[in-house]
Amino acid sequence: MVLDSHRGLADRYLLPLANRMLDVDPNMMTWMAFGFAVLAGIAFYAGGPLFLLAAMFCVFFNALFDALDGRIAKLTGKASNRGDFLDHVLDRYADIFMLGGIALSPSGYCDFRIGVLAMLGVLLASYMGTQAQAVGIGRDYGGILGRADRLVLLVFAAFAQITTDLSGLGLRIIEWTMILFAVLGNFTAIQRGVATWRKLSRA
Repeated sequence: MVLDSHRGLADRYLLPLANRMLDVDPNMMTWMAFGFAVLAGIAFYAGGPLFLLAAMFCVFFNALFDALDGRIAKLTGKASNRGDFLDHVLDRYADIFMLGGIALSPSGYCDFRIGVLAMLGVLLASYMGTQAQAVGIGRDYGGILGRADRLVLLVFAAFAQITTDLSGLGLRIIEWTMILFAVLGNFTAIQRGVATWRKLSRA
């Protein structure tokens, strides 16, 4: 939600880039974003400074292409319910691949149980947002932890983990980030659920 409130600032950089890519199919951008999420999950699973560096860049490109697909679709008049559906479905699978790679990694960056709770928090927050749309209230991007926030935190967590690995401190920065996702993800789901309930009561 923090970054979602600064979409205007992001558009200053994203729209010029999107205008140069008008000949690209927005659905292809969605699939490319998903591909980078899969690669990020594999890199997180592999662990170690070099793979974490690769994961950082893959998460970044996932976020970039995920931000561009919708903007290109609107600029070219290709926005559609099918494209929106594909985007949301692949975003959820992307979340599972990235967080699942961390949770299952033999490198021990995160306790599996914490990883499961993080995935539940992320998926429930997203579900509440789309469920609001399903009942006619409109897509809810509110709450304390949106997808853009999670991706930025994941990039910084990977970088911090690389730093602590190389320094020999042995800190599990990524696990603390996953705890944050578990707590704030579920809190965001509650926030969106309450907001939708209140809007329905006034409808």
